[in-house]
Amino acid sequence: MTRKLVAIVGRPNVGKSTLFNRIIGGRQAIVDDQPGVTRDRHYAETEWGGKSFVLIDTGGYVPDSVEEIDTAVKEQAQIAIEEADVVLFVVDGKSGRIPADEEIAQVLRKSGKKVVLVVNKLDSDRRVPNAAEFYTLGLGDPVPVSALMGLRVGDMLDTATFDIPAVSAVDNDARLKIAIVGRPNVGKSSLVNSLLGTTRNIVSGVPGTTRDPVDSVIKYHGEELVLIDTAGLRRRSRIHESVEFYSTVRTIKSIERADVVVVLIDALVGLHHQDLRVIELAMQRRRATILAVNKWDLIEKDEKTAGQLTRILKEKLRMYDFLPIIFVSALTRQRVPKVLDLIKEVDNNQNERIPTSRLNELLGADLKFFPPRTRSGKELKINYCTQVRVKPPVFSFFCNEPSLVEDNYRRYLENSLRKHFPFIGVPVILVFKKK
Repeated sequence: MTRKLVAIVGRPNVGKSTLFNRIIGGRQAIVDDQPGVTRDRHYAETEWGGKSFVLIDTGGYVPDSVEEIDTAVKEQAQIAIEEADVVLFVVDGKSGRIPADEEIAQVLRKSGKKVVLVVNKLDSDRRVPNAAEFYTLGLGDPVPVSALMGLRVGDMLDTATFDIPAVSAVDNDARLKIAIVGRPNVGKSSLVNSLLGTTRNIVSGVPGTTRDPVDSVIKYHGEELVLIDTAGLRRRSRIHESVEFYSTVRTIKSIERADVVVVLIDALVGLHHQDLRVIELAMQRRRATILAVNKWDLIEKDEKTAGQLTRILKEKLRMYDFLPIIFVSALTRQRVPKVLDLIKEVDNNQNERIPTSRLNELLGADLKFFPPRTRSGKELKINYCTQVRVKPPVFSFFCNEPSLVEDNYRRYLENSLRKHFPFIGVPVILVFKKK
Protein backbone atom coordinates (compact mmCIF):
# COMPACT_ATOMS: atom_id res chain seq x y z
CA MET A 1 0.00 0.00 0.00
CA THR A 2 1.00 3.66 -0.32
CA ARG A 3 3.16 4.95 2.51
CA LYS A 4 2.22 8.30 4.00
CA LEU A 5 4.67 11.21 4.04
CA VAL A 6 5.70 12.74 7.37
CA ALA A 7 7.69 15.99 7.14
CA ILE A 8 9.81 17.56 9.88
CA VAL A 9 9.83 21.38 9.72
CA GLY A 10 10.94 24.22 11.97
CA ARG A 11 13.37 27.11 12.21
CA PRO A 12 17.13 26.44 12.19
CA ASN A 13 18.90 24.70 15.07
CA VAL A 14 15.87 23.34 16.91
CA GLY A 15 16.96 19.70 16.52
CA LYS A 16 15.10 18.56 13.39
CA SER A 17 17.95 16.39 12.08
CA THR A 18 18.51 14.90 15.54
CA LEU A 19 14.82 13.96 15.65
CA PHE A 20 15.04 12.53 12.12
CA ASN A 21 17.98 10.35 13.12
CA ARG A 22 16.25 9.30 16.34
CA ILE A 23 13.12 8.17 14.47
CA ILE A 24 14.92 6.22 11.74
CA GLY A 25 17.44 4.78 14.20
CA GLY A 26 20.51 5.98 12.37
CA ARG A 27 22.60 9.02 11.53
CA GLN A 28 21.78 9.91 7.93
CA ALA A 29 21.29 13.64 8.49
CA ILE A 30 24.16 15.99 9.32
CA VAL A 31 23.86 17.21 12.91
CA ASP A 32 25.72 20.36 13.93
CA ASP A 33 25.22 23.33 16.27
CA GLN A 34 25.71 25.70 13.35
CA PRO A 35 22.27 26.85 12.13
CA GLY A 36 21.37 25.94 8.57
CA VAL A 37 23.59 22.87 8.22
CA THR A 38 20.82 20.80 6.65
CA ARG A 39 20.28 22.17 3.16
CA ASP A 40 19.82 19.02 1.12
CA ARG A 41 16.77 16.98 1.95
CA HIS A 42 16.88 13.53 3.48
CA TYR A 43 14.28 10.81 3.02
CA ALA A 44 13.92 7.51 4.80
CA GLU A 45 11.35 4.75 4.96
CA THR A 46 10.63 3.86 8.55
CA GLU A 47 7.87 2.42 10.71
CA TRP A 48 6.33 2.78 14.13
CA GLY A 49 3.93 0.35 15.74
CA GLY A 50 3.47 -1.59 12.51
CA LYS A 51 2.74 1.58 10.55
CA SER A 52 5.11 2.37 7.68
CA PHE A 53 5.76 5.88 6.40
CA VAL A 54 8.31 8.03 4.55
CA LEU A 55 10.06 10.58 6.77
CA ILE A 56 11.38 13.83 5.25
CA ASP A 57 13.95 15.99 7.02
CA THR A 58 13.92 19.63 5.88
CA GLY A 59 16.27 22.54 6.41
CA GLY A 60 15.64 25.37 8.81
CA TYR A 61 12.62 27.45 7.81
CA VAL A 62 13.59 31.15 7.88
CA PRO A 63 10.33 33.08 7.25
CA ASP A 64 11.64 36.63 6.71
CA SER A 65 15.13 36.02 5.31
CA VAL A 66 16.13 37.48 1.94
CA GLU A 67 19.31 35.38 1.64
CA GLU A 68 19.16 33.11 -1.41
CA ILE A 69 19.97 29.87 0.45
CA ASP A 70 17.44 30.71 3.16
CA THR A 71 14.84 31.36 0.47
CA ALA A 72 15.60 27.97 -1.07
CA VAL A 73 15.25 26.23 2.30
CA LYS A 74 12.00 28.10 2.97
CA GLU A 75 10.59 27.04 -0.40
CA GLN A 76 11.53 23.43 0.25
CA ALA A 77 9.91 23.47 3.68
CA GLN A 78 6.74 24.89 2.09
CA ILE A 79 6.80 22.12 -0.51
CA ALA A 80 7.25 19.52 2.23
CA ILE A 81 4.25 20.96 4.08
CA GLU A 82 2.22 20.95 0.87
CA GLU A 83 3.03 17.33 0.05
CA ALA A 84 3.05 15.77 3.53
CA ASP A 85 0.23 13.90 5.20
CA VAL A 86 1.55 14.75 8.68
CA VAL A 87 3.84 17.62 9.72
CA LEU A 88 6.09 17.47 12.79
CA PHE A 89 6.63 21.12 13.72
CA VAL A 90 9.72 21.22 15.93
CA VAL A 91 10.34 24.13 18.31
CA ASP A 92 13.05 24.74 20.90
CA GLY A 93 11.77 24.26 24.45
CA LYS A 94 15.05 25.50 25.92
CA SER A 95 15.17 28.91 24.23
CA GLY A 96 11.37 29.32 24.19
CA ARG A 97 8.92 30.71 21.66
CA ILE A 98 10.15 33.38 19.24
CA PRO A 99 8.39 35.34 16.44
CA ALA A 100 9.74 32.98 13.76
CA ASP A 101 7.85 30.09 15.41
CA GLU A 102 4.65 32.10 15.24
CA GLU A 103 5.15 32.84 11.53
CA ILE A 104 5.71 29.16 10.75
CA ALA A 105 2.68 28.23 12.87
CA GLN A 106 0.56 30.61 10.80
CA VAL A 107 1.65 28.85 7.59
CA LEU A 108 0.83 25.47 9.14
CA ARG A 109 -2.61 26.56 10.35
CA LYS A 110 -3.48 27.71 6.83
CA SER A 111 -2.25 24.43 5.31
CA GLY A 112 -5.05 22.41 6.90
CA LYS A 113 -2.63 19.52 7.49
CA LYS A 114 -2.36 17.41 10.59
CA VAL A 115 0.37 19.07 12.66
CA VAL A 116 2.10 17.63 15.71
CA LEU A 117 3.74 20.40 17.74
CA VAL A 118 7.02 18.92 19.01
CA VAL A 119 8.75 20.86 21.80
CA ASN A 120 12.33 19.61 21.68
CA LYS A 121 15.33 19.88 24.03
CA LEU A 122 13.31 19.17 27.18
CA ASP A 123 15.96 16.83 28.58
CA SER A 124 14.49 16.42 32.05
CA ASP A 125 11.06 16.20 33.66
CA ARG A 126 11.53 19.54 35.42
CA ARG A 127 11.72 21.23 32.00
CA VAL A 128 8.49 19.66 30.66
CA PRO A 129 6.34 22.59 31.91
CA ASN A 130 8.29 24.80 29.45
CA ALA A 131 6.16 23.28 26.70
CA ALA A 132 3.06 25.12 27.96
CA GLU A 133 4.09 28.46 26.44
CA PHE A 134 3.67 26.98 22.95
CA TYR A 135 -0.09 26.53 23.39
CA THR A 136 -0.44 30.09 22.09
CA LEU A 137 0.69 28.90 18.62
CA GLY A 138 -2.80 27.47 18.13
CA LEU A 139 -1.65 24.02 16.98
CA GLY A 140 -3.07 21.88 19.76
CA ASP A 141 -1.30 20.20 22.63
CA PRO A 142 2.50 20.55 22.56
CA VAL A 143 4.37 17.24 22.87
CA PRO A 144 7.53 17.62 25.02
CA VAL A 145 10.48 15.52 23.83
CA SER A 146 14.24 15.22 23.90
CA ALA A 147 15.34 14.00 20.48
CA LEU A 148 18.92 13.75 21.71
CA MET A 149 18.04 11.47 24.63
CA GLY A 150 14.97 9.82 23.08
CA LEU A 151 12.64 10.98 25.85
CA ARG A 152 8.92 10.81 24.99
CA VAL A 153 9.65 10.41 21.26
CA GLY A 154 7.49 7.27 21.29
CA ASP A 155 4.52 9.23 22.63
CA MET A 156 5.05 11.79 19.87
CA LEU A 157 5.12 9.03 17.20
CA ASP A 158 1.93 7.50 18.62
CA THR A 159 0.21 10.84 18.04
CA ALA A 160 1.79 11.41 14.61
CA THR A 161 0.89 7.95 13.24
CA PHE A 162 -2.56 7.63 14.83
CA ASP A 163 -4.37 8.14 11.49
CA ILE A 164 -1.85 6.20 9.37
CA PRO A 165 -3.19 2.77 8.35
CA ALA A 166 -1.33 -0.35 9.44
CA VAL A 167 0.99 -2.02 6.94
CA SER A 168 -1.49 -4.85 6.51
CA ALA A 169 -4.16 -2.49 5.15
CA VAL A 170 -5.28 -3.47 1.65
CA ASP A 171 -5.79 -1.19 -1.33
CA ASN A 172 -9.23 -2.14 -2.64
CA ASP A 173 -8.61 -0.64 -6.08
CA ALA A 174 -7.35 -3.60 -8.12
CA ARG A 175 -6.73 -1.60 -11.30
CA LEU A 176 -3.17 -1.46 -12.58
CA LYS A 177 -1.58 1.84 -11.54
CA ILE A 178 1.18 3.32 -13.66
CA ALA A 179 3.52 6.14 -12.59
CA ILE A 180 5.49 8.04 -15.22
CA VAL A 181 8.45 9.60 -13.43
CA GLY A 182 11.70 11.31 -14.31
CA ARG A 183 13.65 14.52 -14.10
CA PRO A 184 11.89 17.87 -14.64
CA ASN A 185 11.26 18.81 -18.29
CA VAL A 186 11.90 15.33 -19.63
CA GLY A 187 8.41 15.11 -21.15
CA LYS A 188 6.29 13.35 -18.52
CA SER A 189 3.17 15.42 -19.18
CA SER A 190 3.61 15.02 -22.93
CA LEU A 191 3.82 11.24 -22.61
CA VAL A 192 0.71 11.11 -20.40
CA ASN A 193 -1.19 13.22 -22.91
CA SER A 194 0.09 11.10 -25.76
CA LEU A 195 -0.99 7.89 -24.02
CA LEU A 196 -4.44 9.34 -23.45
CA GLY A 197 -4.68 10.45 -27.07
CA THR A 198 -3.44 7.12 -28.40
CA THR A 199 -6.04 5.03 -26.60
CA ARG A 200 -8.89 7.34 -27.74
CA ASN A 201 -10.89 5.86 -24.89
CA ILE A 202 -10.62 8.04 -21.81
CA VAL A 203 -13.03 6.74 -19.21
CA SER A 204 -13.04 9.45 -16.54
CA GLY A 205 -11.03 11.57 -14.16
CA VAL A 206 -10.45 10.05 -10.75
CA PRO A 207 -9.59 12.51 -7.97
CA GLY A 208 -6.64 11.55 -5.83
CA THR A 209 -5.93 13.05 -2.43
CA THR A 210 -6.53 16.74 -1.81
CA ARG A 211 -2.91 17.44 -2.73
CA ASP A 212 -2.59 15.26 -5.82
CA PRO A 213 -3.66 16.23 -9.33
CA VAL A 214 -6.39 14.22 -11.02
CA ASP A 215 -5.34 10.76 -12.20
CA SER A 216 -6.47 9.55 -15.59
CA VAL A 217 -8.21 6.27 -16.31
CA ILE A 218 -7.78 4.74 -19.76
CA LYS A 219 -8.88 1.49 -21.33
CA TYR A 220 -6.40 -0.99 -22.72
CA HIS A 221 -7.99 -3.98 -24.47
CA GLY A 222 -11.05 -3.57 -22.28
CA GLU A 223 -9.06 -3.24 -19.05
CA GLU A 224 -9.00 -0.02 -17.01
CA LEU A 225 -5.54 1.35 -16.23
CA VAL A 226 -4.82 4.30 -13.93
CA LEU A 227 -2.18 6.80 -15.03
CA ILE A 228 -0.82 8.56 -11.97
CA ASP A 229 -0.40 12.21 -12.84
CA THR A 230 3.12 13.25 -11.86
CA ALA A 231 3.12 16.46 -13.88
CA GLY A 232 5.44 19.22 -12.74
CA LEU A 233 5.18 22.24 -10.52
CA ARG A 234 1.81 23.85 -9.87
CA ARG A 235 3.60 27.11 -9.13
CA ARG A 236 6.83 28.47 -10.49
CA SER A 237 9.72 28.06 -8.08
CA ARG A 238 12.33 30.80 -7.95
CA ILE A 239 15.22 28.52 -7.14
CA HIS A 240 16.32 25.45 -9.09
CA GLU A 241 17.18 23.53 -5.91
CA SER A 242 13.52 23.71 -4.86
CA VAL A 243 12.35 22.40 -8.24
CA GLU A 244 14.55 19.33 -7.81
CA PHE A 245 13.28 18.80 -4.27
CA TYR A 246 9.65 19.07 -5.39
CA SER A 247 10.34 16.59 -8.18
CA THR A 248 11.89 14.11 -5.74
CA VAL A 249 8.99 14.31 -3.28
CA ARG A 250 6.43 13.84 -6.05
CA THR A 251 8.47 10.96 -7.48
CA ILE A 252 8.50 9.16 -4.12
CA LYS A 253 4.74 9.61 -3.72
CA SER A 254 4.05 8.43 -7.28
CA ILE A 255 6.27 5.36 -6.98
CA GLU A 256 4.63 4.44 -3.68
CA ARG A 257 1.20 4.42 -5.36
CA ALA A 258 2.27 2.59 -8.52
CA ASP A 259 2.25 -1.05 -9.61
CA VAL A 260 4.51 -0.30 -12.59
CA VAL A 261 6.91 2.64 -12.92
CA VAL A 262 7.91 4.17 -16.25
CA VAL A 263 11.17 6.09 -15.86
CA LEU A 264 11.34 8.64 -18.66
CA ILE A 265 14.79 9.75 -19.80
CA ASP A 266 15.87 12.31 -22.39
CA ALA A 267 17.43 10.83 -25.54
CA LEU A 268 19.40 14.05 -26.05
CA VAL A 269 20.97 13.84 -22.58
CA GLY A 270 21.30 10.09 -22.06
CA LEU A 271 21.22 8.40 -18.66
CA HIS A 272 21.78 11.24 -16.20
CA HIS A 273 22.86 10.61 -12.61
CA GLN A 274 19.45 11.91 -11.50
CA ASP A 275 17.82 9.27 -13.71
CA LEU A 276 19.80 6.61 -11.87
CA ARG A 277 18.60 8.12 -8.60
CA VAL A 278 14.97 7.80 -9.75
CA ILE A 279 15.58 4.18 -10.82
CA GLU A 280 17.12 3.50 -7.42
CA LEU A 281 14.00 4.90 -5.71
CA ALA A 282 11.83 2.52 -7.74
CA MET A 283 14.08 -0.47 -7.04
CA GLN A 284 14.24 0.28 -3.31
CA ARG A 285 10.45 0.10 -3.29
CA ARG A 286 10.47 -3.12 -5.34
CA ARG A 287 8.41 -1.74 -8.21
CA ALA A 288 8.32 -3.26 -11.67
CA THR A 289 10.04 -0.70 -13.89
CA ILE A 290 10.67 0.11 -17.53
CA LEU A 291 12.85 2.79 -19.14
CA ALA A 292 11.31 4.94 -21.87
CA VAL A 293 13.79 7.03 -23.86
CA ASN A 294 11.84 10.11 -24.97
CA LYS A 295 12.52 12.64 -27.78
CA TRP A 296 13.65 9.83 -30.09
CA ASP A 297 12.43 11.92 -33.03
CA LEU A 298 15.23 14.44 -32.39
CA ILE A 299 18.03 11.87 -32.70
CA GLU A 300 19.88 11.37 -35.98
CA LYS A 301 19.90 7.62 -36.38
CA ASP A 302 20.22 4.58 -38.60
CA GLU A 303 19.20 0.96 -38.12
CA LYS A 304 22.03 0.41 -35.60
CA THR A 305 21.47 3.43 -33.34
CA ALA A 306 18.83 1.89 -31.06
CA GLY A 307 20.93 -1.25 -30.49
CA GLN A 308 24.06 0.76 -29.75
CA LEU A 309 22.28 3.07 -27.30
CA THR A 310 20.63 0.08 -25.61
CA ARG A 311 24.05 -1.47 -24.97
CA ILE A 312 25.36 1.82 -23.56
CA LEU A 313 22.35 2.18 -21.26
CA LYS A 314 22.60 -1.44 -20.05
CA GLU A 315 26.25 -0.90 -19.15
CA LYS A 316 25.35 2.19 -17.10
CA LEU A 317 22.43 0.40 -15.43
CA ARG A 318 24.79 -2.34 -14.23
CA MET A 319 22.89 -4.36 -11.60
CA TYR A 320 19.60 -3.06 -13.00
CA ASP A 321 20.30 -4.18 -16.57
CA PHE A 322 17.18 -6.38 -16.44
CA LEU A 323 15.04 -3.28 -16.97
CA PRO A 324 13.57 -3.17 -20.50
CA ILE A 325 14.20 -0.12 -22.69
CA ILE A 326 11.85 1.39 -25.27
CA PHE A 327 12.52 4.39 -27.51
CA VAL A 328 9.58 6.75 -27.94
CA SER A 329 8.55 10.21 -29.00
CA ALA A 330 5.74 11.68 -26.94
CA LEU A 331 5.50 14.50 -29.49
CA THR A 332 5.00 12.31 -32.59
CA ARG A 333 3.52 9.36 -30.63
CA GLN A 334 6.16 7.04 -32.10
CA ARG A 335 5.91 3.67 -30.25
CA VAL A 336 3.71 5.21 -27.55
CA PRO A 337 1.09 2.41 -27.82
CA LYS A 338 3.89 -0.12 -27.30
CA VAL A 339 4.62 1.47 -23.92
CA LEU A 340 1.29 0.10 -22.68
CA ASP A 341 2.13 -3.32 -24.15
CA LEU A 342 5.43 -3.32 -22.27
CA ILE A 343 3.76 -2.16 -19.05
CA LYS A 344 1.35 -5.08 -19.22
CA GLU A 345 4.22 -7.47 -19.95
CA VAL A 346 6.26 -6.48 -16.89
CA ASP A 347 3.11 -6.55 -14.73
CA ASN A 348 2.47 -10.12 -15.89
CA ASN A 349 6.10 -10.89 -15.06
CA GLN A 350 5.82 -9.62 -11.49
CA ASN A 351 2.72 -11.77 -10.96
CA GLU A 352 4.36 -14.91 -12.38
CA ARG A 353 4.39 -17.89 -10.01
CA ILE A 354 6.90 -20.65 -10.73
CA PRO A 355 6.03 -24.24 -9.68
CA THR A 356 8.46 -25.52 -7.04
CA SER A 357 9.30 -28.63 -9.06
CA ARG A 358 10.22 -26.60 -12.14
CA LEU A 359 12.19 -24.13 -10.03
CA ASN A 360 14.35 -26.82 -8.42
CA GLU A 361 14.81 -28.73 -11.66
CA LEU A 362 16.40 -25.75 -13.41
CA LEU A 363 18.19 -24.13 -10.47
CA GLY A 364 19.43 -27.52 -9.26
CA ALA A 365 21.47 -27.86 -12.46
CA ASP A 366 22.96 -24.39 -11.94
CA LEU A 367 23.83 -25.23 -8.32
CA LYS A 368 25.69 -28.33 -9.48
CA PHE A 369 27.49 -26.40 -12.22
CA PHE A 370 28.66 -23.70 -9.80
CA PRO A 371 28.26 -24.85 -6.19
CA PRO A 372 28.50 -22.26 -3.39
CA ARG A 373 31.87 -21.55 -1.84
CA THR A 374 32.57 -19.82 1.46
CA ARG A 375 35.54 -17.91 2.79
CA SER A 376 35.24 -19.60 6.16
CA GLY A 377 35.84 -23.05 4.70
CA LYS A 378 32.54 -24.35 6.05
CA GLU A 379 30.38 -26.25 3.60
CA LEU A 380 27.24 -24.48 2.42
CA LYS A 381 24.46 -26.73 1.18
CA ILE A 382 21.39 -25.29 -0.55
CA ASN A 383 18.72 -27.99 -0.45
CA TYR A 384 15.80 -26.53 -2.35
CA CYS A 385 13.98 -23.36 -3.33
CA THR A 386 10.34 -22.30 -3.42
CA GLN A 387 8.53 -19.14 -4.43
CA VAL A 388 6.61 -17.66 -1.51
CA ARG A 389 5.21 -14.45 -3.00
CA VAL A 390 4.49 -12.47 -6.15
CA LYS A 391 4.59 -8.73 -6.87
CA PRO A 392 7.48 -8.67 -6.27
CA PRO A 393 8.50 -12.33 -6.62
CA VAL A 394 10.12 -13.65 -3.44
CA PHE A 395 12.09 -16.92 -3.41
CA SER A 396 13.07 -18.80 -0.27
CA PHE A 397 16.24 -20.90 -0.45
CA PHE A 398 16.56 -23.49 2.33
CA CYS A 399 20.12 -24.29 3.37
CA ASN A 400 22.22 -25.46 6.29
CA GLU A 401 23.89 -22.08 7.08
CA PRO A 402 22.09 -19.00 5.67
CA SER A 403 24.72 -16.65 7.08
CA LEU A 404 27.37 -18.19 4.80
CA VAL A 405 25.66 -17.07 1.57
CA GLU A 406 27.82 -14.33 0.07
CA ASP A 407 26.68 -11.43 -2.12
CA ASN A 408 28.34 -12.74 -5.26
CA TYR A 409 26.50 -16.05 -4.92
CA ARG A 410 23.21 -14.22 -4.35
CA ARG A 411 23.81 -12.44 -7.65
CA TYR A 412 24.61 -15.73 -9.34
CA LEU A 413 21.32 -17.24 -8.16
CA GLU A 414 19.38 -14.14 -9.19
CA ASN A 415 20.97 -14.26 -12.63
CA SER A 416 20.05 -17.93 -12.85
CA LEU A 417 16.43 -17.11 -12.05
CA ARG A 418 16.40 -14.42 -14.70
CA LYS A 419 17.98 -16.77 -17.23
CA HIS A 420 15.22 -19.35 -16.83
CA PHE A 421 12.13 -17.30 -16.02
CA PRO A 422 10.41 -14.16 -17.35
CA PHE A 423 11.38 -11.51 -14.81
CA ILE A 424 12.27 -8.71 -17.22
CA GLY A 425 11.64 -5.37 -15.54
CA VAL A 426 10.93 -6.97 -12.17
CA PRO A 427 13.03 -6.86 -8.98
CA VAL A 428 13.25 -10.27 -7.33
CA ILE A 429 13.94 -10.95 -3.66
CA LEU A 430 16.02 -13.89 -2.46
CA VAL A 431 15.61 -15.07 1.15
CA PHE A 432 17.82 -17.73 2.73
CA LYS A 433 16.45 -19.82 5.58
CA LYS A 434 17.81 -22.63 7.71
CA LYS A 435 16.43 -26.00 6.72
